[in-house]
Amino acid sequence: MAPILQIKNLRKTYEGGFEALKGVSLDIEEGEIIALLGPNGAGKTTLISTLCGITIPTSGNATVGGFDIQRDFRAARNLIGLVPQEIALEQFETVGNAVRLTRGLFGKRRDDAHIDKVLGQLSLLDKKGVRTMALSGGMKRRVLIAKALSHDPRVLFLDEPTAGVDVSLRKEMWEVVAELKRDGVTIILTTHYLEEAEAIADRIAVINKGEILLVEETDKLMQRLGKKQLIVDLRDPLAEIPAALAGFDLALGAEGRCLIYTYDTQSERTGITRLLSELAATGINLRDLSTRQDSLEEIFVGLVREDAA
Repeated sequence: MAPILQIKNLRKTYEGGFEALKGVSLDIEEGEIIALLGPNGAGKTTLISTLCGITIPTSGNATVGGFDIQRDFRAARNLIGLVPQEIALEQFETVGNAVRLTRGLFGKRRDDAHIDKVLGQLSLLDKKGVRTMALSGGMKRRVLIAKALSHDPRVLFLDEPTAGVDVSLRKEMWEVVAELKRDGVTIILTTHYLEEAEAIADRIAVINKGEILLVEETDKLMQRLGKKQLIVDLRDPLAEIPAALAGFDLALGAEGRCLIYTYDTQSERTGITRLLSELAATGINLRDLSTRQDSLEEIFVGLVREDAA
């Protein structure tokens, strides 16, 4: 089966010569969640705007469900739901009518049962008759998602959907996204909260300066790029690392109260057993051991720095 979204060498150059997209190519499978990560100005919103028909590409092409975004733009756009960064709602309209209106804009017949289902999924059914101006910021974002889902799209773009939302509500939104995936909706998510991508995305695509740096399954990316560290808490602080331990990738931390050993989880031997033996041989007394692994945020920062170099 062909990917539901196929992007081939997509470019966008604005007046003045600024190149926002530099030959982006990406295939997205039906029913997956892919997180698009990148710093401000990386090209995330330009890419989404181009795929949704808001911005016209300079060259290249893309298809949604087999429909070209330029030649068959109406058919392609009917398969897409978009939740923008900005909260733009009809302030004096009720939640139910606002969502119903969006469905009508796509030429869909009135279907109150479907609208109720969407509102129920997003815990908005009890707000159906409430004017949007009376809602909290988090609830307004839910209304945006409901509007985007009103016409039964197969692909949903979420552009910073949890910006300004508190932690508890953000996790609720993750559950909503997971439920949408179970319903077969393909989701493309941009976010500045890297723990969000790590928690819910099947794959990560990193974009910077209009170019895709990598696309990889989230778990594999963490395994491949995430270094792991053994933290050795010491009973007595050290002024420096003993010469006998020079062969290990060690660093002193916490003002000499711990040793930090970095190792590759993919190698056949981590060297931990040999390190502990050497520590005992040098008379260094341990208080505790713990491990940590680089977060996706640390990996992401490293990739962007490499690209900027």
